[in-house]
Amino acid sequence: MRCGIGHLPGGCQRTMGLHCVLILCLFSGWAVGYKQGDNVTLYVNKVGPYHNPQETYHYYTLPVCRPEKVHHKSLSLGEVLDGDRMAESLYYIRFRENVEKKPLCTLTLSEIQVDELREAIEELFYFEFVLDDIPILGFVGYIEESGFLPHSHKVGLWTHLDFNIEYNGDTVIFANVSVKEVKPVPLEEGVGSVGGVGVGGGSLVVTHTYSVRWFESPLPHSRRAERLRDYSFFPKTLEIHWLSIINSLVLVVLLLGFVIIILMRVLKNDFARYNVEEEGGCDDLDQGDNGWKIIHTDVFRFPPYKSLLCAVLGVGAQFLTLATGIILMALLGMFNVHRHGAINSAAIVLYALTSCVSGYVSCSFYTQINGQRWVWNIILTSSLFSAPLFLTWSVVNSIHWWSGSTQALPATTVLLILGAWVLVGFPLTVIGGIVGKNRAGSFQAPCRTRNIARQIPTQPWYKHTAVHMAIGGFLPFSAISVELYYIFATVWGREHYTLYGILLCVFAILLSVGACISVALTYFLLSGEDHRWWWRSVLSTGSTGLFIFVYSVFYYRNRSSMSGLVQSTEFFGYSLLTALVFSLMLGSVSFWASLAFIRYIYRSLKMD
Repeated sequence: MRCGIGHLPGGCQRTMGLHCVLILCLFSGWAVGYKQGDNVTLYVNKVGPYHNPQETYHYYTLPVCRPEKVHHKSLSLGEVLDGDRMAESLYYIRFRENVEKKPLCTLTLSEIQVDELREAIEELFYFEFVLDDIPILGFVGYIEESGFLPHSHKVGLWTHLDFNIEYNGDTVIFANVSVKEVKPVPLEEGVGSVGGVGVGGGSLVVTHTYSVRWFESPLPHSRRAERLRDYSFFPKTLEIHWLSIINSLVLVVLLLGFVIIILMRVLKNDFARYNVEEEGGCDDLDQGDNGWKIIHTDVFRFPPYKSLLCAVLGVGAQFLTLATGIILMALLGMFNVHRHGAINSAAIVLYALTSCVSGYVSCSFYTQINGQRWVWNIILTSSLFSAPLFLTWSVVNSIHWWSGSTQALPATTVLLILGAWVLVGFPLTVIGGIVGKNRAGSFQAPCRTRNIARQIPTQPWYKHTAVHMAIGGFLPFSAISVELYYIFATVWGREHYTLYGILLCVFAILLSVGACISVALTYFLLSGEDHRWWWRSVLSTGSTGLFIFVYSVFYYRNRSSMSGLVQSTEFFGYSLLTALVFSLMLGSVSFWASLAFIRYIYRSLKMD
C-alpha cells in the first residue's frame, strides 16, 4: 500500500480522512519481493549543483534519454517536500539478470543542448535515480583543470553507466552506479567522431549505453539501512566527535554547578537576613531593607502585552514538545536512511497535532493573569509562527518556481499542507485554548500586589536588557555550538545524521543551561530592585536564536560552498525561521524556570 499525493487509496478516502492520510504518508515503504526476471523499475529523479543541496531540477530538464510520454510516480508528502520528482526511465532492469553495454538511446544534440550539458557539468551537476526506494547518485559528467601555461580545461559527458545491485533472496539490498571502466565523451567544440559521438551540421550525436550486474549479499532486507548508511556517494566529513561532546558536557556541568552553588549560597544569606524579624505578613516586611525583598509588592505585577507573552509561551511549549517527539522517534529508528523525507513528514504531522499544546498553555496562563480577550489570544497563538512560516515559504517557493527547481511545491501538496493546518492545526489550537481557559486556576502569587508601582532605581550598565541578552544567549549557544555544525552539515549538506542519542543529550543540556542562566539573571535583576522580570526572562535566553542566526551566516560564508539566488534565499529564509523556533522554545523554558524560582524565594520568606 502506498500513500501518494496524486491519488489516494479508496479505503483511506472512505473511512479515515486527513489524519489517516498524513500518518500513512509518514510510514511509507514496504519490502518488495521479486522473482528472477521480474522488472525492477528504475526511476529518474533530480539533478542539481553539488554545492547547492536545495537547488534541484527535474532530471528530464537536461537533454538526456527519455520516453515519449513521461509517467511520474505517485509520491509521499515527505518525498515532495524533499524536492523529489520521480519519473519512469528507459532503463530496463530485470531481477538477477546481468546486462552488458545495452544501448539506451541515441540523441542528436544541438549546439544549445551541448552548451547546456557543458554548463551543468562545469557546475558539478549530479543526478539521483531511485531503485526500490534506494537512491543512486552519480555525476552527469567529468571536468578536469590542469596546467597553468598552457591551461587545459576538459569537459566530458558520461554516456555509459554501470549499475551494481546487491540482493538477498527475493529483495533488493543495495544499488549504486559507477563509471570506472569507461571514458567520458568530450564536449569541446570541434570534436570528431569519438566513443559514440559524431559531429556534423552543428549537431552532436551521442549514444547512451548501460550495464547491470547483480551481486548476492548476506545482509537481510531488515538491515539494508545499515548498508545505505555505510556507503556514501558524497565525501564523508562527519565523524563521531566524542572528545568535543565530552568537553562540552564537562564545561556545562561546571557552569551549572557554579551557578547553582553560588546562587544557593547567596539565597541562604538572603533568607537568613530577611527572616531575622518575624512579622505579620508579606506586606509588612521591613521597607528599610534593600534587595529583592522590598519589591515583593511589585514582583507579581502583570506585564504589558499579556496576550503576546502568553502566545510566545504557548508556541514555545509546542516546539518543545515537537522537538522532543522528533528526537524520540529518531531514537526508535523510525527515520531510516532510505525513506525519503520521513522527518519532513513527521514534523508536519507533529506540528499539526501539537497545536493543542500551544492553545492550552497560552490561553490557560492568559486567563490566570486576568486576560479578557481570549479569542484574540488564540488567534495570535495560532499565527505567531505560522504567519512568518507562510511568508518565508511564499518567497522561497516563488524563487524556486521562477528558476524551475523541483523544490517548488506543486499545488496539490500546498493544498494538503494548508488543509492539515486549517482542518487539524487551527481547530486543535482552538480546542486546546478553550480547555485551558476553562481549567485555568488562580495565579497563586505568594505576595499581594499593590495598586501603585514602586519606582525602579537607576540600573548599572551590566543589568541592562542588551547585556542580559548577550549573556543569556551566548552561554546556551556555546553549549550546542559543536553539535550545531553537524546539524547544519546534515540539513544544508550531504551528510546523514545518525547520532540521535547524542542529540538528545545536547538538547537536554541546552534546556538545562537556559533554565539555570535565566534563574541567575532574574535573581540579579530582582536584587537591583527591578521587578520587570517577565519579558526580561523571555528575552535573555530567547536571544540564543540571534546567536544561531549569526552562526548560520558564518557557516554560509566559511563552512560551505553554497551560492546563487535560489540556494541563498532558502538558506537564510529558513535559518531565520530556525532562529525564531529556538527563541520561542528557549524563551518559554527560561520564563517558567524564572517563575518557579521567584515563587520559591518569596514563598520561603518567614511569615507568621
